[in-house]
Amino acid sequence: MIRVLLVDDQPLIRSGFRALLDLEDDIEVVAEAADGNEGLALARQHLPDIALIDIQMPVIDGIEATRRIAEDPALAGVHVVILTNYGLDEHVFNALRAGAAGFLVKDIEPEDFLHAVRVAARGDALLAPSITRRLIDRYVTQPLDTGTGAGLKELTNREREAVALAARGLSNDEIADRMVISPLTAKTHINRAMTKLHARDRAQLVVLAYESGLVTVGTRWK
Repeated sequence: MIRVLLVDDQPLIRSGFRALLDLEDDIEVVAEAADGNEGLALARQHLPDIALIDIQMPVIDGIEATRRIAEDPALAGVHVVILTNYGLDEHVFNALRAGAAGFLVKDIEPEDFLHAVRVAARGDALLAPSITRRLIDRYVTQPLDTGTGAGLKELTNREREAVALAARGLSNDEIADRMVISPLTAKTHINRAMTKLHARDRAQLVVLAYESGLVTVGTRWK
């Protein structure tokens, strides 16, 4: 059972998402919150698998709520998915840097929404390739942190290759095809890289790949 926490200051939005989720046999909405502070308290109380958090809220906004969840060892199993009305903007990128596993636009199709919740709960491909491309196109045009690349020295050549492919928006199956390995081995490379780079999830791994210069704008889609 996938346990979900809904955090949004608009009751109509929360009720709409809850109505969709309640129809699914493998998903349970464990709590709802109207602001980030209440959401943090409920996350600690219920330890959901997924926290769907609106990016703009009173008291504590979605970015700060995401950061506090990511920094709390007791909430290590909580995957934050940001909800936004605006698609890609600087706030979304900041949320990913803060530790969000991905984001959804609120006018998403119902079947895509449910699929995204299940994918995020697995900790797998947390950003769709098209979203990754648009995100990087708009915001990551050069390394942002010169210290980020130090951890790359700890990666094997195959791990570096897998990370570079993930940063191009490829799924584990697509990485496996490109590297001529099994999907399980591809996932192992990604997981080991995440551990070595101290990346909370795949979204942060993508950001690190670009910030460190492992993947650059001029070469990323070759």
